[in-house]
Amino acid sequence: MITERVLTRRALNRSTLHRQLLLERADLPALDVVGHLVGMQAQEPFSPYYGLWSRIRSFEPAELVDLLTGRHVVRATLHRATIHLVTASDHGLLEPLLRPFLHRRFASSPFRAAVAGAEHEEFAAVATGLLERPRTRRELGDLLAGHRPGRDPASLGYAATTLVPTVQVPPRALWGRSGAARWTAATTWLGPAGPAAPVEDLVRRYLAAFGPASVRDLRTWIGMTRLAPVVEAMDLRVFADEHGRVLYDVPDGPLPDPDVPAPARFLPEFDNLLLGHHDRTRVISDEDYRRGIVVGGRPTLLVDGFVHGTWRITGTGLEIRVFRPLSRAQEADVEAEGERLLRFAGSAGEVVLVPTATR
Repeated sequence: MITERVLTRRALNRSTLHRQLLLERADLPALDVVGHLVGMQAQEPFSPYYGLWSRIRSFEPAELVDLLTGRHVVRATLHRATIHLVTASDHGLLEPLLRPFLHRRFASSPFRAAVAGAEHEEFAAVATGLLERPRTRRELGDLLAGHRPGRDPASLGYAATTLVPTVQVPPRALWGRSGAARWTAATTWLGPAGPAAPVEDLVRRYLAAFGPASVRDLRTWIGMTRLAPVVEAMDLRVFADEHGRVLYDVPDGPLPDPDVPAPARFLPEFDNLLLGHHDRTRVISDEDYRRGIVVGGRPTLLVDGFVHGTWRITGTGLEIRVFRPLSRAQEADVEAEGERLLRFAGSAGEVVLVPTATR
């Protein structure tokens, strides 16, 4: 295997920001952006709204609301067994591909005892019938307890939404409304699913949105295993990082100048950018990662392309906790972007920068 060249951390940073549409906002429909990113982490119901706002010029929440209510995008348990927002067409391609992984994850979960001694197919058939109408996990578990007496209803509800392909339905995650998490069978909401996407297609799409990246990065993002033979057999560009790790990329993957300016960006909880690689140092330092903001799901601020602080909207405005001092130009950039964020969120008040004590 011959590598083209070594890519520095900063080169990987700029490449990833460019492909994540964070170097410059795109003039694209939200549906296209969700598809380009191969889904967006949606564990927090409103995270995708902020993630799309940071990536799309002139994005308005109503656009995503219409996509959700029109069944063009859905929220479902997919990558890494977490809730993701994906296009309806991608759900049909990804869910069959990820189903074996989701079932294996369930088999090692504390909820597995709920269906111990029962064939999963039989249990799934009963659950599918109950999921022809939207139900919360609690409602579903209580109904299933009638079929499985003596079993924990909460575990039964979780088992049903894992072993049956399901989606969360509106008004959950509708801007300005939201509601309890209710689930229904994916076939009821979207119609029959097609065949699983070829793994090679998933690899190419991941690299187009996150690359160049290692096999371990890919595995961390999607949660699947046994990907190395697939990747190594593909016609991909090969690079190395500064530590000698092998990185793969699509043949036409753009590699921006490492010195191209990166504007301030406000990212939501669990943004794709922070969860798309095993080696996250291309966007966050080891020191800042140890603060627990990624695993803890705190919204983050990017300055010069790297995590530089956290933020939250309060009753008095936008509070930004910065990890290190900013230059005057950086501070002005952060404040201007923060004011735009407040307007997007429909919040009043001021942008306040608060230094965070170093450890």
